[in-house]
Amino acid sequence: MSDFTQLGVRDIRDGVANGDFSAREVAESFNAAVASADALNAFIVATPEKALEAADAVDAARAGGKPLGPMAGVPIGMKDLFCTKGVQSTAASHILEGFVPEYESTVSANLWSAGAGMLGKLNMDQFAMGSSNETSHFGPVKSPWKKTGSNATLTPGGSSGGSSAAIAARLCPAATGTDTGGSIRQPAAITGTVGIKPTYGRCSRWGVVAFASSLDQAGPMARSVEDCAIMLGAMAGFDPKDSTSLDAPVPDWFGSLNADLKGKKVGIPREYRMEGIDPAIDASWEQGKEWLRDAGAEVIEMSLPHTKYALPAYYIVAPAEASSNLARYDGVRYGLRDLPEGAGLQDMYAATRAAGFGDEVKRRIMLGTYVLSAGFYDAYYTQAQKIRTLVQRDFDAAFAQCDVILAPTTPTPAFALGELQADPLAMYMNDVFAVPASLAGLPAMSVPATLTEDGLPLGLQIVGKAMDEQSVLNAGLAIEQRAAFTAQPEKWW
Repeated sequence: MSDFTQLGVRDIRDGVANGDFSAREVAESFNAAVASADALNAFIVATPEKALEAADAVDAARAGGKPLGPMAGVPIGMKDLFCTKGVQSTAASHILEGFVPEYESTVSANLWSAGAGMLGKLNMDQFAMGSSNETSHFGPVKSPWKKTGSNATLTPGGSSGGSSAAIAARLCPAATGTDTGGSIRQPAAITGTVGIKPTYGRCSRWGVVAFASSLDQAGPMARSVEDCAIMLGAMAGFDPKDSTSLDAPVPDWFGSLNADLKGKKVGIPREYRMEGIDPAIDASWEQGKEWLRDAGAEVIEMSLPHTKYALPAYYIVAPAEASSNLARYDGVRYGLRDLPEGAGLQDMYAATRAAGFGDEVKRRIMLGTYVLSAGFYDAYYTQAQKIRTLVQRDFDAAFAQCDVILAPTTPTPAFALGELQADPLAMYMNDVFAVPASLAGLPAMSVPATLTEDGLPLGLQIVGKAMDEQSVLNAGLAIEQRAAFTAQPEKWW
């Protein structure tokens, strides 16, 4: 076999383990794909030598009869929010340009220990703030997908846009993502890929550049539910360096996959039927219900009454935490330093942050600082936290009636780059279906469902109970098997 780029995580891992091909052959194939895809702007830094080094280690271990890890021989993309030792890690921001960590994030270290190799650092929205990958200091990522009959450049979603574009374009079989309010699920949905945000605390946040600490969660993005289950098993685990890490065993999600949903109940939230939803999204949702019924599940209507307040609450809580987290970027210890001639310390702070942060990051810092300020804290931040509690209670009540919830992932298919840039509120609406599960800290995944009449992918979202990734993965597998989604973008890059 010469083109290994069509293989996913499981096929690569098993092929290497069985001796069908070497890990080096796979790494060389993907390195070549990355090198020839500059037009997509999916990678900020390519690390072909890292991929080959990991591949050679796997090949040597196999030749020596040593046991291989669950990701052995699989080269992956690493979202640039994860700190990687000796490799520039910027969160796609000018303020961290040139920053090379002396340490490895826990999630990336877990993946390297499992036998994965790194193809490079993937582009993203700056500090994970955005839904279109247009806020990156290194320029927007271009989706490999195009509308039928149109040459308009589309968004790959955000903030994990480099991850979703690279997987859809076959530049990597899988990639890491992070999800604060939908940043794994939304880009996966509009690029025809699979992504899961696990329960908050499943994957360590140590070494991941912080956006909103009570919401940020790492997760895998890949081409199939099976591949996500394998990769999540390698990423997850308790980490004493992260105070929010869950001290719980990591289940064998891949080994327990089962698409038979007999005896399971799937909830359909009434409140997710919103005005302005694209008819194609609604049609795919109806199709998803039929697929899950065919898998043996009972589909029931239920209510999540505080859904309409979730997005406004999120855009108070997340910017508030961001304004606190991003205070550390001051030009003193690391990253950019802008020191005008004759300037004092306060002038340096102001100049560095003005030059280093992009417009969207500044917008969210200012919003967050405002809602935390004296006189507005109780009116905004305290109220938003109360709403968050009500959203969590809604899910608790819903899961007393059902096992998983089925909903759309996004309100629209992919849109053109620049189309929503002038309207931040319209951009924020991309997260309307994803944010509630994030506020509640629940596992949720997006699985490709159908194509629009224009040939663009649509995803369906499954939300599960806390710590019950297995049910989410199983329902996702049931949809995947029935959707039989095999569409790929036509190569233009």
